[in-house]
Amino acid sequence: MDALIEAHHLCKTFGTVPAVDGVSLQVHAGEIYGLVGPDGAGKTTIMRLVCGALHPDLQGDPAVEMRVAGFDVVRQTEQARSQIGYLSQRFSLYHDLTVLENIRFFAEVRGLKSNEWLPRCMQILEFVSLDSFKGRLAGQLSGGMKQKLGLAAALVARPRVLLLDEPTTGVDPVTRQDFWQLIIGLVAANTDAGMCVLISTPYMDEATRCQRIGFIRQGKMISEGSPGELRASLNERIVELRGAPLRLLRQIAAQDPNVEDLRTFGDRLHLRLRAPEAQATIARLQAAVPQGGDEIIAARPVPPVLEDVFIDLSTREN
Repeated sequence: MDALIEAHHLCKTFGTVPAVDGVSLQVHAGEIYGLVGPDGAGKTTIMRLVCGALHPDLQGDPAVEMRVAGFDVVRQTEQARSQIGYLSQRFSLYHDLTVLENIRFFAEVRGLKSNEWLPRCMQILEFVSLDSFKGRLAGQLSGGMKQKLGLAAALVARPRVLLLDEPTTGVDPVTRQDFWQLIIGLVAANTDAGMCVLISTPYMDEATRCQRIGFIRQGKMISEGSPGELRASLNERIVELRGAPLRLLRQIAAQDPNVEDLRTFGDRLHLRLRAPEAQATIARLQAAVPQGGDEIIAARPVPPVLEDVFIDLSTREN
């Protein structure tokens, strides 16, 4: 598969603060690639470097490279941008224009003539379920509908690269689900043309929908792989405990040398172990708990989820 996004050794510093520090990634045609990381990790800065809104720090390093659909983003900025559709975190269209007028504006800015943009607009509005709202002012749309309008505007010029910066933040779960169905359907429908999506998200359930994920922390890519590959890094390292009283059980578990992190989830404890020695750790806890007056009702290793991976990577020491 062709790489539609190729980034090598990207760096961007604001003053003395490195927002992006040596990030490299590739996103191929037909792929949804997720950028995941805590707030301030550098995800939005990476998006802006990809679309040419920011230029990377070259620092005399010939290895620094940023290409979109084969075009050098620094030296061929306009050609690269012609291949990109971008949806930012906040709604950035015109509130005093209607849904159709907003899309027309962005279509004509991209050089589309009326005989090109009008049928395309109606097709896209039907795709995002806004065709019955084409005459409504954008400022009167709900939050989820605004994001769908932003997606429609990003799609009007038939981009090969779609950049989505936390597109579902602040919308309800049903709208998030609908939005993701649109994205998955969009990539599937454009398999022949060759299209990719680079999306940043704070939601781990959304990250599982991506073919590959890159975890960003303090401007660096600290881990990359498919959701299954990333979860496998914590196999036999996640243990669930149920018992009483939970407060004392937590204190005893925290003293075990193999317990790296523990969190309370309702009526149970969720432990992350330093080493994949789940059964040995459970045996030690079962021996120690009765001495403290506690009782373990159930203890078992459980499959890791992406949230476990996120917390593990976010709390590691440099």
